[in-house]
Amino acid sequence: MKEPVPMKLFFSEYKSDYEHYIFPYSIWAVPESHETPADLFSRGFLPNSPNLDRFYLCRNIRVVLDKYQPSSENRRILRKGGEIAIKLVPRSDFDFTRQWREFCKNYADAKFGQDVMSYERLDRLMSSPIISHLVIFTDKTSGKEIGLVMLYLQKPAMAFYYYAFYDLQFPADHLGMYMMTVVVGLMKEYGIENIYLGSCYSRSALYKTQFPGMQFFNGNTWSENITELKYLIDRENGVITRHLLENEEYRQLYYPDGLVGSNFLVG
Repeated sequence: MKEPVPMKLFFSEYKSDYEHYIFPYSIWAVPESHETPADLFSRGFLPNSPNLDRFYLCRNIRVVLDKYQPSSENRRILRKGGEIAIKLVPRSDFDFTRQWREFCKNYADAKFGQDVMSYERLDRLMSSPIISHLVIFTDKTSGKEIGLVMLYLQKPAMAFYYYAFYDLQFPADHLGMYMMTVVVGLMKEYGIENIYLGSCYSRSALYKTQFPGMQFFNGNTWSENITELKYLIDRENGVITRHLLENEEYRQLYYPDGLVGSNFLVG
């Protein structure tokens, strides 16, 4: 007898390519009453609702923190923030002031495009279950707050590095990378098992892979093979006329002993 499906799965049809017999479906999941967000994250899903009531399967990145020790590159980044103080704050204790709203909005307009993230969206995020904690970054010299990370934290299973906002005029190089590196280390100190860093579908997102203990979800299982990840990213830049698992080169390069199937059961 099949074991129960661990969550409700929905298959949302996307654009077809009938010429090449490619009929893709996006896989959504709705947690059962006994499940927590960590259960879905661990199976490769990320939330597509800030209420944590709907998730989607994707190529996302996590760091297994018992395998994480700062690399030479991580340490180099951390040295750039010698005069920056950090503080982990529960959302219930955080005052989302007018100044913070302006700070986040100005960053979002510059990085994502004008009004892609509105004040209303910021307010909704700040009051949604997906934000449980914030990490505040302060310049020790001036006392000025220079960055904020929105975090979902479920101890001890996981943390989700959701949105980061920072002062684009701050003189330190790579402030955004510094903030992510700090939070990865901070979660290890707190005894968190995994930190999830979001999706990776382009070369520009490979900065998320700079941590020992990195894994990505390849649609079936968690993989530590950065070469495989780059193969998948580069594949999308070409003409795709077949499903990935029909690609013999991919199978021979990364799964010569056979594919590793997922543990999802449908029926």
